[in-house]
Amino acid sequence: MKLPIRLAAAWMLAGLLAGGAAAAATPDFAAARAAILSHYAAEARKADPNFKGFSAAAGRAFFLAHPVNARPATPSCSYCHTTDPRNQGRTRAGKIILPMAVSRTPSRFTKLSKVELWFRRNCQSVYRRACTAQEKGNYITFMASQ
Repeated sequence: MKLPIRLAAAWMLAGLLAGGAAAAATPDFAAARAAILSHYAAEARKADPNFKGFSAAAGRAFFLAHPVNARPATPSCSYCHTTDPRNQGRTRAGKIILPMAVSRTPSRFTKLSKVELWFRRNCQSVYRRACTAQEKGNYITFMASQ
């Protein structure tokens, strides 16, 4: 038997309000982020067998750094993202960038291909080189603490 659209929508809403579907529909961002950090940790161990883990403090320093060889148009990560990652940033063209802090944008750092795309672009733009797995992990650890 096919339900009228309004009745079907009412049943769906009732299920969501009851919480049954809400938990299933909510993505597990923390698990996805942990998997990405695990990926970077494995890469960091390959590069340095003495790798001990990621540091939010090192990630913060990396985020706020003004590298000597930075491009004048993008002298630091915080140039576009602001010094407080809980705030919205702006691109040089004026486009709004959602906050980098996981507390404000929970879906941040949850899809490896997207994370890699932005690290590739922004590390070249600010640092004029590829970022290391250690730097990426530190950065994500810092943003997850914000």
